[in-house]
Amino acid sequence: MAQAEQSPWVFPPALFQVPVVVVTTPSMERAREALREEGSVLDVGCGGGAAAFALVPEVRRVIGVDREREMLEMFAANAQSRGIPVETIEGSWPEVAPRTKAADVVVAHHVVYNVSDVVPFLEALDGHARSRVVVEMTTRHPLISLNEAWRHFWGLERPSGPTSDELMTVLDEMGFCAREERFEGTTWSESSLDEAAKFARIRLCLPANREDEVRDFFREHPAPTARSLATIWWDRP
Repeated sequence: MAQAEQSPWVFPPALFQVPVVVVTTPSMERAREALREEGSVLDVGCGGGAAAFALVPEVRRVIGVDREREMLEMFAANAQSRGIPVETIEGSWPEVAPRTKAADVVVAHHVVYNVSDVVPFLEALDGHARSRVVVEMTTRHPLISLNEAWRHFWGLERPSGPTSDELMTVLDEMGFCAREERFEGTTWSESSLDEAAKFARIRLCLPANREDEVRDFFREHPAPTARSLATIWWDRP
């Protein structure tokens, strides 16, 4: 980290955009069935709003929370293009929870494995849901796919977690009656090998002059095309 030319915590903005073709998943089904008359959704770590706008036309009001202004601008534009009233909150969850309104359903997709203190995060999700909380995550942290590259370039052994099983254990200890449904999905990938090498090189804390090495590595070790996902949800009393 100390010698990295830039922060490794980068994500291509396209990763957070709403897909042109929305494939129905258990996460969408669990959220849709819990919408009440107001039809409101609070999307925590919203990005462009893929989790919230997958619920169109049932969703009628959306709130987006994200640390990145660029993501919130994307979220607001997607809401406005669909004619849905929108509110955005810039900041980290749960720090911004006190100034965030409640909603019928709270969703948090692909966020929890990056939360350093998950208990207050989950408590604040629960406290803002009138009906249900729906969390979606990969069953293992997505950056585990870089473990072999860390071994190759740095001789480092990286963790094999966190996992959805561990989150279920935490929820049980918190007293939430959470349920889990697993499903298979496709792995998001950059549009080209060059783009994949660029972002992987940054995540691996390598300098720009080693990008060709990273490209060669991924040519010989292609990323998986499928991933195991989990929908985790619980209802409010």
